Amino acid sequence: MAANTIDEVSVDDLCRAGGGGLTIEEARHIHQLIRQAVSKAKAEAGGGGGGGDQLWAREVWRELVSRRVLKPNHPHALHQLVYYSVYARWDASIHGPPLYWFPSLHDSKLTNIGRIMETHGPKLLGSSYKDPIASFNLFRDFTVHHPEVYWSIVLKELAVTFRESPKCILDTTDKSRPGGTWLPGSVLNIAECCLLPSSHPRKEDDCCAIVWRDEGDDDSDVNRMTLKQLREQVILVANALERTFRKGDAIAIDMPMTVNAVIIYLAIVLAGLVVVSIADSFAAKEIAVRLRVSKAKAIFTQDFILRRGRKFPLYSRVVEASPHKAIVLPVLGNDVGIQLREQDISWKDFLAHDNQHPRPNHFTPAYLPIDAAINILFSSGTTGEPKAIPWTQLSPIRCSAEALAHMNVGVGDVYCWPTNLGWVMGPILLFSCFLTGATLALYHGSPLGRGFGKFVQDAGVTVLGTVPSLVKTWKNTKCMEGLDWTKIKSFATTGEASNVDDDLWLSSKSYYNPVLECCGGTELSSAYIIASTLQPQAFGAFSTAAMATGFVILDEHGVPYPDDKACVGEVGLFPLYFGASDRLLNADHEHVYFEGMPTFKGMRLRRHGDILKRMVGGYLVVQGRADDTMNLGGIKTSSVEIERVCDRVDESILETAAVSVAPPDGGPEQLVIFVVLKKGFDQQPGKLKTVFSKAIQTNLNPLFKVNRVKIIPEFPRTASNKLLRRVLRDQIQDELSVRSRM
Repeated sequence: MAANTIDEVSVDDLCRAGGGGLTIEEARHIHQLIRQAVSKAKAEAGGGGGGGDQLWAREVWRELVSRRVLKPNHPHALHQLVYYSVYARWDASIHGPPLYWFPSLHDSKLTNIGRIMETHGPKLLGSSYKDPIASFNLFRDFTVHHPEVYWSIVLKELAVTFRESPKCILDTTDKSRPGGTWLPGSVLNIAECCLLPSSHPRKEDDCCAIVWRDEGDDDSDVNRMTLKQLREQVILVANALERTFRKGDAIAIDMPMTVNAVIIYLAIVLAGLVVVSIADSFAAKEIAVRLRVSKAKAIFTQDFILRRGRKFPLYSRVVEASPHKAIVLPVLGNDVGIQLREQDISWKDFLAHDNQHPRPNHFTPAYLPIDAAINILFSSGTTGEPKAIPWTQLSPIRCSAEALAHMNVGVGDVYCWPTNLGWVMGPILLFSCFLTGATLALYHGSPLGRGFGKFVQDAGVTVLGTVPSLVKTWKNTKCMEGLDWTKIKSFATTGEASNVDDDLWLSSKSYYNPVLECCGGTELSSAYIIASTLQPQAFGAFSTAAMATGFVILDEHGVPYPDDKACVGEVGLFPLYFGASDRLLNADHEHVYFEGMPTFKGMRLRRHGDILKRMVGGYLVVQGRADDTMNLGGIKTSSVEIERVCDRVDESILETAAVSVAPPDGGPEQLVIFVVLKKGFDQQPGKLKTVFSKAIQTNLNPLFKVNRVKIIPEFPRTASNKLLRRVLRDQIQDELSVRSRM
């Protein structure tokens, strides 16, 4: 971190930070631009500077970004020097978090939500409406209290066509349904909506629906599939499914998110069957649990998974889970490279019968009620047994609305997010593309290396989704150097807490376009807190609740804090939530999400389990799950808050995990920090314990004490990469228990 303010940075400082990637002439030019920005900002702020409140710092950064002083090809150390120097004296407790991206009024009116606000804002808000930026919070609040108005607008914006129209948007007369009844009486097939041309959004048969590339073909042109070609492929599979299975049957998919996987997913839904989502990284035991709970009649899988030229068995792992029937795709060529069980069938043979179909390009979709299940997804299991969560036809509408309104995804965009249909982001990505008219970008391979980054460049990706650990790998390995990501208009991130410096690196690759934070859940079909392109953004922070989403932050007694108060507590969601689950296959939905939650303004709040910190200015940070809080010296804090501090204390640290354990003989909770070191580094636990304690006491609380540091090769994670702190907590608890018996 910078010790000096930006007006104290010299040409020599810039040269050192630039290393061999910056000439003395470039350093002098950047220095001159910095001085001009500082002078302009101080003049407009009425002087100030030095160690003062530095409100002018925000304007300095805004000026430097708008003039593109820092280039994507500049060394990261230079970006670090400038950003951290600009905000070196910034007091977030007074001014809120440092901001790095600012919307322009002109561009705001061209966004999806800005256009909606310009069209409907004056009528809905009257004279209170000014413009999309000034009136964003007012309009968002309106959508919370008038969800039926907002969702009627959204339905017209997305490619949603009903076979039978809904009687209304929302029916709240059934008091046994705290989440209300949405779009009652409506009938449709949401997969058909994805596949048909539409006038709004503009989707035509020759529009590009999917772009993709296979790993290893990095110098080849990207492959493209039109909407018509996609529809024909889906119909081919749907006809084969209809011949083999009955409507309502559950059919699993356990394979990477390839073009064929997307085709199979849409075909299952089009035929009136139910997708069972299983991640391709699961062990046989985990696959078996999901097959059993969902009562799956069959599973689509591959013979192998191909990664960096190596083949890894998949079919054999799936067979170990004893599915009734497997349809097996080859990872290479036309024939599977493995002996199949008697009841299983190859992809080629599964489709072969449809060559004799009298109308191979025709299929009548199964039209179902809006609340019919289309997909069974499973929670990631961070707190134990995964919950089986049915997605209805409401779910795709919800997640696509978020892409439309918050991420500004639409016609002309190329949307890429390395994920899997076994996790909620897979279906979210699929529907968000096809219902908004964007192009889906898929990379058939590992996203960890340069091949993926080159695909992002060559496919012209405009919206790139990530998870923080993936960004950390890209930054630390420097594998994306020299690639052009400047077509990306925004990034998105979810799954775990973001690292500010990693996001600084990511944003800099596209001249500091925003990294939009998203946090939600499989059972919500979406994010409940998110970022908006109509609001300034801070690294690692959420700027708003999602449209039509209400929540409160509860104190330890279950009493909501005022909406404008900086605070920390457990979130309680308003129950009227379009697309949220209303049932679970293997648990009591009422018990899991509502039982024991307080009432707010006559509403029984819905449990989500996140601990939120609301900062000055309304920005939000997730501080872990409710079961990741700890009590240190009588003061409640979160694992994430401690990890944010510890991650920055030494260059040898790749990541940290903080847990607290109660001593076997009783007494106050003890703080233990687990550490994973970067490759090539060595470090002593005792030294880290000292520096961690000092950093935590300086940045968080002088009473907090680190009792132990444990260095391990890697952290236990779920298949979706979420950190399993409970496993680390159990491990250290066992060690302490053994010691106490000695």
